[in-house]
Amino acid sequence: MRLYNTLTRRKEEFIVHDNTVRMYVCGPTVYNYIHLGNARCFVVFDMLRRYLEYKGYKVIYVQNFTDVDDKLIRRAAEEGTTVAEVAEKYIREYKIDAEGLGIREATVHPRATENIDKIIEFIKKLIEKGHAYVSGGDVYFDQKSDPEYGKLSHHNLDDLEAGARIDVNEVKKNPYDFALWKAKKEGEVSWPSPWGEGRPGWHIECSAMVNRYLGTNIDIHCGGPDLIFPHHENEIAQTECATGEPMARFWLHIGFLNVDNMKMSKSLGNFFMTREAAQKYGYLTIRYFLLSAHYRSPINFSAEILEQSAAALERLLNCSDNMQFRLASASDRELNEKEKASVAFLEQKKLQFIEAMDDDFNTADAIGCLFEMAREINTCLAENDISKRYLEKADEIYGGFCRLFGFVKAETDDSDRAYIEEMIAKRAEAKKAKNYALADAIRNELREKGIILEDTPQGVKWKRA
Repeated sequence: MRLYNTLTRRKEEFIVHDNTVRMYVCGPTVYNYIHLGNARCFVVFDMLRRYLEYKGYKVIYVQNFTDVDDKLIRRAAEEGTTVAEVAEKYIREYKIDAEGLGIREATVHPRATENIDKIIEFIKKLIEKGHAYVSGGDVYFDQKSDPEYGKLSHHNLDDLEAGARIDVNEVKKNPYDFALWKAKKEGEVSWPSPWGEGRPGWHIECSAMVNRYLGTNIDIHCGGPDLIFPHHENEIAQTECATGEPMARFWLHIGFLNVDNMKMSKSLGNFFMTREAAQKYGYLTIRYFLLSAHYRSPINFSAEILEQSAAALERLLNCSDNMQFRLASASDRELNEKEKASVAFLEQKKLQFIEAMDDDFNTADAIGCLFEMAREINTCLAENDISKRYLEKADEIYGGFCRLFGFVKAETDDSDRAYIEEMIAKRAEAKKAKNYALADAIRNELREKGIILEDTPQGVKWKRA
């Protein structure tokens, strides 16, 4: 498998040691609902985790919650509550969205506030090694002390400083020095430290959590494109200066999410929360949309594209549903020549699917393989006689990949199944007796309840609208 490494700006062979992948994804700052850009990051790297596990690796997947920072403090003040209560509220809301999007729980979901001891330990090391300094109750990382600073973002720091809007003041030596510890301000949440009451800076939180739960030189560190600089740049600097070892072998970043071909931005008024989009289009459609493009490419969100995504996803799901429906009437015989040829085609597409995923995690091309498989399977489903063995093999390959991608309908309340099947049986009796008015009335009654009937040569198939 080859992955594009932001650190080296090239695709590199991803070699796994001891069959275990240690993977860290920068999680949400829990002061609000997650937006679609967040969702893209979390869905994409959930998919990468799934694929690595499909390949047989054990994945230790850590995704943090930033539960103390300026945004949470402001939100708590606005709502007249505490930072802890704001964090708890939006962690609950994140879990609702994550479940809807098919994002599996991390191996560990650490919180910044649970790791204050590790954060303080990290800062002490940086001060001892001459990479940080105390100033007025704050502690700052000395950016000039790290000769490799800038190696992830590939910024020319001299050019940056020449145009810097960050003024050097009485507490900071250099424009790009950043806070490791912030002295307490009136009314803010705080913890005791060797430098006085205060709270951690944002960047140091992730360094401490990566080190505690995954160690040094981890396999993959992931995040959004906006985190490359300064957040991930600062993580690398403070971690490697403290430990003397590389922080991560691979750095992966998604592309930007645009709305109607413009970068999503609060200032432009085109900022969409995942919850809002899901209420209109459904979580599964959003998951499909977010995986339908290569993860490093910009992706455009619009009503038209979401409607196209819903229709495309429906084609994939219908193929799976049709296979399950045909199992009840399938023949218990060996594969015929047409089915053998179809299985050979599916096996070929399976290899192409894996080849696409192994080439920098190309989900777009892999999904293209799914559509070719679905088209092939549908030609066999058009036959009146179909082998149970063929359906089982098709489900193993095609259905297996759909399940791997999370393209599976959410479980529904089937407490009315017996009623639906009873009504279908009554309709069949009415049609047999040529009472077509009653048959149509039953169909219409079920349609009003959101149940769609489809007459097929193998019997009546039903689905929820």
